[in-house]
Amino acid sequence: MQTHDPQSVQAFADVLSANDDHAGAFRLAALEARAAKGLAVLTCMDSRIDPLGMLGLAPGDAQILRNAGARVTGDVLRTLVLATYLLGVERVMVVAHTRCRMAGSTADAVHDAIAAAGGPDTRSLSFLTTTEQEAALCSDVQRVRSSPYLPRVVVAGFFYDLDTGRLRHVC
Repeated sequence: MQTHDPQSVQAFADVLSANDDHAGAFRLAALEARAAKGLAVLTCMDSRIDPLGMLGLAPGDAQILRNAGARVTGDVLRTLVLATYLLGVERVMVVAHTRCRMAGSTADAVHDAIAAAGGPDTRSLSFLTTTEQEAALCSDVQRVRSSPYLPRVVVAGFFYDLDTGRLRHVC
């Protein structure tokens, strides 16, 4: 039997309280798991990005994937295979953005920043930093395009400007 750690419960009190309000007005239970618009969006975990809002979408319209730097990793490919064959995805947007911490920085700089913040030695982790963000974006798009598991999806890469809210097609 697991016990609740009072300190961890207290650390999340604000969002648990907000969830009470959310649950009281919850109206999404009838949505299908399938992407209503046949769309998957991979973007960065940056909290300044609102994937649904930037594309004029509503809950249920798209499968949303997020990670540091909007990079196509093995886990993203695994998720896209599931989304394609089981959740109605036919097209994929890979969306990088301006002022991304994973772009314009080296892996060493990120490892050093984590250590300076009191974190552990993270050199066994690959953060997929890049100093050539658009080239990395197009390489990631090509990784999806060339996947033998995803021959039917249409994929494109976009760049999102955090200052203007505009998307630009890159590849």
